[in-house]
Amino acid sequence: MRTDHQFTARDLRALIIPLIADSFLSILIGMADTVMVSTCGEAAVSGVSLVDTISNLLITVFSAFATGGAVVVSQYLGHGDGKNARDSAKNLIYISLAISALMTAVILPIRSHIIDLLFGSIDSSVKMYTDEYFVPILLSYPFLAVYSGLTAISRSERRSFRTMMVSVLMNVINIGGNAILIYGVGLGPRGAGIASLASRIAGCTVMATLMMNRNEELNIRGLLKGPFSPYLIKRMLRIGIPSGFEGAAFHVGKIMVQSLVASLGTSAIAINAVAGNYNSYANIAGNGINLAMITIVGQCRGQGNNKDVRYYTRLLTILALISTLIICVPFYVITPQVVSFYGLEPESIAEAIPICRLCLVACCTLWPFAFTLPNMLKAVGDVKYILLASFTSMWLCRVGGAYFMVRVLGMGVEAIWYAMYLDWILRGTLYLWRVVSGKWETKKVI
Repeated sequence: MRTDHQFTARDLRALIIPLIADSFLSILIGMADTVMVSTCGEAAVSGVSLVDTISNLLITVFSAFATGGAVVVSQYLGHGDGKNARDSAKNLIYISLAISALMTAVILPIRSHIIDLLFGSIDSSVKMYTDEYFVPILLSYPFLAVYSGLTAISRSERRSFRTMMVSVLMNVINIGGNAILIYGVGLGPRGAGIASLASRIAGCTVMATLMMNRNEELNIRGLLKGPFSPYLIKRMLRIGIPSGFEGAAFHVGKIMVQSLVASLGTSAIAINAVAGNYNSYANIAGNGINLAMITIVGQCRGQGNNKDVRYYTRLLTILALISTLIICVPFYVITPQVVSFYGLEPESIAEAIPICRLCLVACCTLWPFAFTLPNMLKAVGDVKYILLASFTSMWLCRVGGAYFMVRVLGMGVEAIWYAMYLDWILRGTLYLWRVVSGKWETKKVI
């Protein structure tokens, strides 16, 4: 790599490698819940999967505000404005805590009605496990939202190694808690939810303590004293709200598709959950690179360096393609062995294997264009285009395609994944055109 760019090769390695590890550790929490709960049977796996579908929608909102904060903070840092960067960091925590606490307070009393509304008539055992797991997950949202904001701030100042180490701590607590509460105490999905709650409390507490250090570039000392700045919040919301709508529309579509899967039976729900975990495994490195894209492109854009914006967009997209391929090839080979860990019935295992393998092929060819490129557009403030492109693609291909293939053509759970790949193709094409066109250069954040 040439050295006449804003970030050296050493800078990139120091930022990206811990983020990839952090991405793996974050996915491991959800994966541990599904795998360790599988000892309780397909109904337990299905219950956890349904809650995760709803939870991912709400977590998307937290991530959207964290992304908005990260873009604003990164651009202020690139511009050399440390004061506004620090004030933006504090205001990100304010809105993250307020919104997550409100969500928990509203959803907790009506959680059973939400499950009934979204997924209709599911087996009584699945519904019982769903409610057991949902309560502690809901209580964890304020801690998770603040943790997401703090880690986004830390990434903006290139302190990704720290976020990785906190993720290690959270995984130790989560997996250890699962082992005790599921296997030892016999709490099943409720135990998995309690362990996740404990891990998120710990992560939030540790990150907040670290960010209070007065030597921290973006320290949040005096958080209770302010300043509360509507001006800075407005700038973050200018990124966060469209990103939140985009993510919410994406996950509402996924919930509708999950409802369609639920109508196919418990076995289909479990197969879909396993394939969903496979999708997460394949994109571990890509998700870490996506997070790095926000910091790198955001700082380049804050400095007005559009040449490096283009350079790093190309570089990071290529890295996402290569790293995803490296993960997918060995997973393709050992797919039968991995799927067998989930405690599915033999017929379900046979059906899940080709679905998971096709997912790996799509991930290492289509996924980076559909999910890495939009992070570049977010980092420069071109969020309205992302909202329009993703909304169109999601509802036309993933939702419409899935319902057509299942309801009209009579296909099974595999149709859900075919429709998803059509969605990736369309949105990847739209994002690639936008990046190449250069229309993003007219967008401003600060």
